[in-house]
Amino acid sequence: MLGCQPVWGDDGHLRGALGRRVGAARERIGDGEARVIVSGGRTWGGMVEADAMRDELLRRGLPAASVTRERCSLTTRDNARLTALLLRRFEVDRLILVTCEWHVPRAAALFRREGLGVDVVPVAAPAIAPARRWVRAGREWVSARLDVARGALP
Repeated sequence: MLGCQPVWGDDGHLRGALGRRVGAARERIGDGEARVIVSGGRTWGGMVEADAMRDELLRRGLPAASVTRERCSLTTRDNARLTALLLRRFEVDRLILVTCEWHVPRAAALFRREGLGVDVVPVAAPAIAPARRWVRAGREWVSARLDVARGALP
């Protein structure tokens, strides 16, 4: 699961995009046993993304032993590279990628570039104003071009 800025509700639970991602991951896991890698090293208001995701998964009943934190990544490219290193340690070569639907194409491509098989759980985003949608799309486009320029994507 990929991180982003955590937003908390008055009840102390994650809300916004990160809350939706955690909810989608927890729903996908159900009552089964699964290893979850939460990837995100940015700090927002004193909280590291991976820590926020782990804490919310624990609040939602996932056992602590099932959650591995990757706390160093600052970009999607870092998420892919550092998560791939962790998965190799667990002798895993396939993952279920949980991120926002608009982020799936680039994120999945970066994980595949790391040699991983990728299934996706695209998390729906709420409707936003057209101007914000264009800004988000523009940021993804620029990020993809930078990934190409840095050799992370073909």
